[in-house]
Amino acid sequence: MGLAASLSVPIGTAGCLDRLESDSAAVELVTPEDVPDDDWTEPDWEPAVGVPGEGDVDATTVVSNLEIPWDLTFADGDAFVTERDGGVRRFDAGDLATGADLSPEDGDIVLEGGDLPDRAAPGEGGTLGVAVHPEYPDVAALYVYYTVDDGSVGNRVVRYDLEPESDDHEPDPRPIVEGIPGATTHNGGRIAFGPDDYLWVLTGDAEAPALTQDPGSLAGAVLRVTPDGDSAPDNPDWGEAGDPRTYTLGHRNPQGIDFTPEGTPVIAEHGPVARDEVSLLRAGGNYGWDLVRGGPDDPEYENYDDHEDATPPVVNTGPETTWAPSGLAFYGEERIEPWENRLFVCGLVSETLFVVTLRSGDTTVAEGGYDQPWLDDRFTASVNRLFEGTYGRLRHAEPGPDGAVYLLTSNRDGRAGGEFPRETDDRIVRLEPPE
Repeated sequence: MGLAASLSVPIGTAGCLDRLESDSAAVELVTPEDVPDDDWTEPDWEPAVGVPGEGDVDATTVVSNLEIPWDLTFADGDAFVTERDGGVRRFDAGDLATGADLSPEDGDIVLEGGDLPDRAAPGEGGTLGVAVHPEYPDVAALYVYYTVDDGSVGNRVVRYDLEPESDDHEPDPRPIVEGIPGATTHNGGRIAFGPDDYLWVLTGDAEAPALTQDPGSLAGAVLRVTPDGDSAPDNPDWGEAGDPRTYTLGHRNPQGIDFTPEGTPVIAEHGPVARDEVSLLRAGGNYGWDLVRGGPDDPEYENYDDHEDATPPVVNTGPETTWAPSGLAFYGEERIEPWENRLFVCGLVSETLFVVTLRSGDTTVAEGGYDQPWLDDRFTASVNRLFEGTYGRLRHAEPGPDGAVYLLTSNRDGRAGGEFPRETDDRIVRLEPPE
């Protein structure tokens, strides 16, 4: 099926039952004209034996009173944190590993919000993802994904030189990816360099679901670009009307990405009223939004089994369970032994750290696991829920160079309830083995 293939039912508001009144056999999703070979191989790693639990770690509040922290990344002794309503702070990674009760002022501001041209913070927008050049500190470049309003709301990725040629150098972030659609919600926003040294960029559907099936739009997609923003040379070919920076499309609002030890990209994506997903990315994959979103028991969406042109997830929480997943990370460290080789997915509405265990081959999962025949058959998945309600809304969990895990809370984003936000929110919480 080539690029000209398109939806033959209207794409409308999430949950619209009209989409199921058409003959599903006539529905086709957009696919590339040329797809790179799928070089996925069986993993040579296994998750740790046992059940991960809260008792495996002690928790320490490292930094308090942050302004809606959104992302955290470590590089060569530095820790960079974005604040959604501000800019980017740099902490000493050693201070985060050993300290407690630090203040935001213990970190240097490397970029003010006002240093980001046309920056805006409508709704869920603002200063979102951050990444560091893979050759840092030799190449001292910082990458930031943020929301803009230059007459219309959108998103862009900029590259910023952390070592200017002169002391009086004015901050001058250079756009490398522009024209990402934006809105009050569904802005995506996570960025990360992969083991291939390309920058992976997650974009949302910008409240316009039809854009996710337009290969010429950057909405609802995963982009894969060079450090200068050019398309990766081995990306899928979407034809003359497609954007060569697009690696996959058909996404609703992905906000988490990391890579397994063999280099497979894994994302977490917000679903429509539940139906949250964890997916392994395949080059040229169409992940179905906003037509295909569940299994045969979901009454509101076409199911993956009926669409060979849709790439199914490894986890779909179904129409009754909401995670509201944001950050995702693969924990490949040995320090917290029971957590080794598992995924962390942070839940906002659910206020939970989900520990996802992937197993390849013919394995049986415990009750509540994910092994339905319509899911991605490369893995089965089981899930353990940790710290439910303990810290409120969780935005991201990032493994540090010390083997600890650092949680970012998101309780001052206007969505918290109950006892949150607490007086010292928002926070970075360090999780490490008990002494």
